[in-house]
Amino acid sequence: MLDIVIHPNENLRKRSVEINSEFLLSSDTQKLIQEMIPTMKLKDGVGLAAPQIGKNIRICVIAKEALQKDEKTNYNKKQNDLILINPIWEKTSRKKNIDTEGCLSVPGFFGEVRRYSDIIVKALNEHGESLEFDAHDYFARVIQHEVDHLDGILFIDKAQKIFQEK
Repeated sequence: MLDIVIHPNENLRKRSVEINSEFLLSSDTQKLIQEMIPTMKLKDGVGLAAPQIGKNIRICVIAKEALQKDEKTNYNKKQNDLILINPIWEKTSRKKNIDTEGCLSVPGFFGEVRRYSDIIVKALNEHGESLEFDAHDYFARVIQHEVDHLDGILFIDKAQKIFQEK
């Protein structure tokens, strides 16, 4: 179980560095990736980015539940939890939607955030193999949220309204 870094820790505000294949395939990095998934699940998260565990490297994990909510994606839904290395995304339409977001690194707070509904994602998987797929609605939102973490951006920076859990 990894510790979650809590805002206002400065690591959450740094842009994470891209990693190369040698670093990705090292036993330490592979172990870290495998520890990120149960940490995310134990904390009831649907995504977790490396800066949230104190590592400013471009790795994030997305829970399979977020993937499975996307009926339109061309990504293999038989996949378990999704691991993205050096991910980038681009909008594929101008359509945006607003929804409530929370974050493991900003516990007890939620906000209304506007995000693109349709994106294309390019990344590597945990084996260093190229991935390219489209994501929609909730799945797209989770990916954008996690990539924001890799860029040192928190949902509270984009939220139109922020409210505290009661």
